[in-house]
Amino acid sequence: MNWNRIFSLVQFRVALSSTVPFPPSESGAAFLHSFQLTQVQCSDSQAKLSIGQREVTVQKGPLFRAEGYPVSIGCNVTGHQGPSEQNFQWSVYLPTAPAREVQIISTLDSTFAYAVYAQRVQSGEVYVERVQGNSVLLHISQLQMKDSGEYECHTPNTDGKYYGSYSAKTNLTVISDTLSATMSSQTLSKDEGEPLELTCEASKATAQHTHLSVTWYLMQDGERSKATKIISLSRDFMLIPGPSYTERFAASDVRLDKLGATTFRLSIGRLRPSDQGQLFCEATEWIQDPDETWTPIAKKQTDQTTLRIQPAVRDFQVNITTESTFTEGNPLELVCLVVGSGQDPQLQGIWFFNGIEMARIDAGGVLGLKKDYKERTSQGQLQVSKLSPKAFSLKIFTAGPEDEGTYRCAVAEVARALRGSWQVLQTKQSPDSQVYLRKPAARSVVVSTKNKQPVVWEGEALTLFCKADGAESLLSVKWWHIPQDQTQPEFVAGMEQDGTVQLSASNGELNNHSNTRLEKMNWATFQLEITSTTVTDSGTYECRVSERTRNQARDLSWTQKMSVTVKSLESSLQVNLMSRRPQVKLSNTFDLSCIVQADYSDLKVPLTVIWQFQPARSQVFHQLIQITHNGTIEWGDFLSQFQKKTKVSQSSFRSQLLIYDATEEEAGVYQCKVEVYDRNSLHTNSPARASAISSPLRIAVTLPESKLKVNSSSQVREISISSNTDIECSILSQSTGNLQLAVIWYFSPISTNASWLRILEMDRTSVVKYGDEFQTPRKKRKFHAEKVSKDLFQLHILSMEDSDQGKYHCAVEEWLLSTNGAWNQIGEKKSGLTELKLRLTGSKVHVSKVYSSENATEHGEVAIHCSLESSGSPASLFSVTWYWSRENSGSKMLVHLQHDGLLEYGEERLRRHLHCYRSSPTDFVLKLHRVEMEDAGMYWCRVAEWQLHGNPSNWVSQASDESQRMVLTVLPSEPTFPSRICSSASLLYFLLICPLVLFILLLVSLLCLYWKAKKLSRLSLNARKENAFWMDLKGAGDRPTSRREEEDEDN
Repeated sequence: MNWNRIFSLVQFRVALSSTVPFPPSESGAAFLHSFQLTQVQCSDSQAKLSIGQREVTVQKGPLFRAEGYPVSIGCNVTGHQGPSEQNFQWSVYLPTAPAREVQIISTLDSTFAYAVYAQRVQSGEVYVERVQGNSVLLHISQLQMKDSGEYECHTPNTDGKYYGSYSAKTNLTVISDTLSATMSSQTLSKDEGEPLELTCEASKATAQHTHLSVTWYLMQDGERSKATKIISLSRDFMLIPGPSYTERFAASDVRLDKLGATTFRLSIGRLRPSDQGQLFCEATEWIQDPDETWTPIAKKQTDQTTLRIQPAVRDFQVNITTESTFTEGNPLELVCLVVGSGQDPQLQGIWFFNGIEMARIDAGGVLGLKKDYKERTSQGQLQVSKLSPKAFSLKIFTAGPEDEGTYRCAVAEVARALRGSWQVLQTKQSPDSQVYLRKPAARSVVVSTKNKQPVVWEGEALTLFCKADGAESLLSVKWWHIPQDQTQPEFVAGMEQDGTVQLSASNGELNNHSNTRLEKMNWATFQLEITSTTVTDSGTYECRVSERTRNQARDLSWTQKMSVTVKSLESSLQVNLMSRRPQVKLSNTFDLSCIVQADYSDLKVPLTVIWQFQPARSQVFHQLIQITHNGTIEWGDFLSQFQKKTKVSQSSFRSQLLIYDATEEEAGVYQCKVEVYDRNSLHTNSPARASAISSPLRIAVTLPESKLKVNSSSQVREISISSNTDIECSILSQSTGNLQLAVIWYFSPISTNASWLRILEMDRTSVVKYGDEFQTPRKKRKFHAEKVSKDLFQLHILSMEDSDQGKYHCAVEEWLLSTNGAWNQIGEKKSGLTELKLRLTGSKVHVSKVYSSENATEHGEVAIHCSLESSGSPASLFSVTWYWSRENSGSKMLVHLQHDGLLEYGEERLRRHLHCYRSSPTDFVLKLHRVEMEDAGMYWCRVAEWQLHGNPSNWVSQASDESQRMVLTVLPSEPTFPSRICSSASLLYFLLICPLVLFILLLVSLLCLYWKAKKLSRLSLNARKENAFWMDLKGAGDRPTSRREEEDEDN
């Protein structure tokens, strides 16, 4: 148990509640109360412990207390057996005889005290207070220096055996009282409002570490126990004002200053009558016990200073301010003003009507009403208040004829007496104020707009004011709207005299989202506001003000009109799209600016800008990006690469698009669409008020200028047959950037009018692709390309032969890689020609140059011959290649008969159409089967001589020669009868339709003949029956006719 904390709390309460040095009776009661609170908590926790080992505890020491002041030491026993109420014996071991026990007091034996303490015990100066059955307090009401020593608390054994501790000790040291507090006794007379300063000297000379607190008190009834605290400086050096001086302390009217080490000054800036009385200063010395609680050990008070305050008497005047007339049903307010007097006077006011008191309000704000006016006040019709220290108000919220009369107010200056009552210093009355009931008068009404302009933009607020003149009264208003080109008015809104608002059905219920609001600005001015206008709100607005009177059969009303125009936002909206670079180089940056022009640019209305893009070779616009009016950005799904390379910036009436690293995908047509919203759309989610689209703007992405240069010098070289050679393609300069080169090698044979053949291409990725005429394995082995360096490419030709003679050159293409991964060709250059010739070996081939022409019939066959003038060397072999061409078209290789007899066709489909063979040693034949009209043209052959060199399988072309062009003319074949029929549409239709028509006519004729024959047969039968009838009649007259004759007749 923390005894020191309990004792500290008890002594602290005693110090705050007492103004004399620790009265024993009050100190003991406070200690008992605090100890009981703590003991309850201890007993709850003790109940949870098992009973067994006895333990006695006392307050932790050493304890330092001042001479002449009380001390209380607690003792507690736990874990005991036997009765719940234990006995305690207190002893002390004095410093002069530390080993000798001096018995002080016992709860068991009244004769326990030694003689040195017996008298003090009997007088009650020393006593034991039982807090609970197992807890007591030792009280010494007034310490003496000889009380210093080691105090022991002993509990007699009530257990079956000795087990535990039966006593505990603590040290108490009594120190001299060195605290002093002095202030000269005096009597001061002050006037109200004057300042006051009092000083008090407080000091201590204690060897231990102690703190000092100083408190100033005011005593008005002569009893210090009821003194009022003014202000104190706590032991923690904090300023704490008394409850009655809190506001004055916050206003710096009351202060406590420490001047030096021992001087404490009380300052009051402006004295009040309530400050009158006896003032004194109290000093308290505090010490911190071992359990770190602070305990007061000494307290001193100074002599008293008597303060008398003369209240200031001020002369003042009282006037009433009000309107001389009032309107029935309107508020009537009278204000009683005090002119003169001093600062912060204490005033009370009294109101009179026709010489009879109505109400009064004292200086403390307490209201007193006469019986007739209490009911009106409870109903909210009457209010009496104090507007300021020098102003009193009487307000009648709904004045009537009974309030017409004479009003007067009286004001008394008072001061607070010592007993708390108010003392009247002087009283003044105002002149009588006569108030009359005003008769209703004619009014005029003025209608105006907020900005004095009858024109507003669509979506903006339209604010109309309707103001009536004349005397103040309760008015009602109704607003009507006459749309343009109409004569029937529409009700908009209305307000009754009690403030009830009605809205038209089209404007919705009266809530926060209504588009129409009607407010009363003052008694005569009504404001109609349409928060978000539309074009249909244009027209004439009529305001009708009505006044209701008691004496009139019907309300009086006045009307005024005003025309208002709501302009459409779309009427002046224009959108322009511009770019500083409509033509941009590949990989550069270009900008697009969407500029909005409107007459309402100063309104700063929200805009939604939609950028649209139509790619090249497309007819559809796609959404690129949308910047909405609420600030969000939405990208379109088309061409997602824009999002990574586009920067959007937008300001009022301007949107800019920056597109970096332009590629061909960004080339196309751009346009921007602008939607205009009203300024309330962010809160109401209303649709766009206007929209406009700019004219389309085409952006062209061009390739950068190529700086490619290739060696263009030409040369002629003679090469030995079967030797290897190479041709160089040298790059002199090229463009910068992410570039790659593609090299294409071309060959033109020596033959006349030969076209350029594509040998092979080394593309930008160094992949080699051979031309159509060089797809054979033999050609691929003969020609191959090499990239020697970034500026040098070579074409290697192995085993030079006659067919390799001709002109060679390279074409270099420069390719640029764009950011989207696409390759773009930005330049192409051709090298100079390199002509290769074979050194003569003495072998020549001569092909017949005789000009010839052939005529062939369509769908027939034709043979074209190519003849040598001589059969050549027996060791030679020959190959022949047939070519075909037509006007305005290049030559085409048809078939190649190799020297070893193998056939190679230019196109696979020609295998069934033509055949090449050697009919004799000097004659080669090209035979065309089933000649078509498109086979007409020029045919020629090229014959090459081959000889064996070195390796038995190394056949080399020695020489070659071409024949003269032979012209083949294809004649249409003679048409047959079926072909003639099929070729004539009209004849074909005739042959198909004519038999059908003849068949139908024949069928109709047969049907007619059958119908006619049947009709004749029916007529013949009827005629025979008629003849038989007449014959029967005739026979009956001559003779009877037998049945057999009848049957024969019928037959």
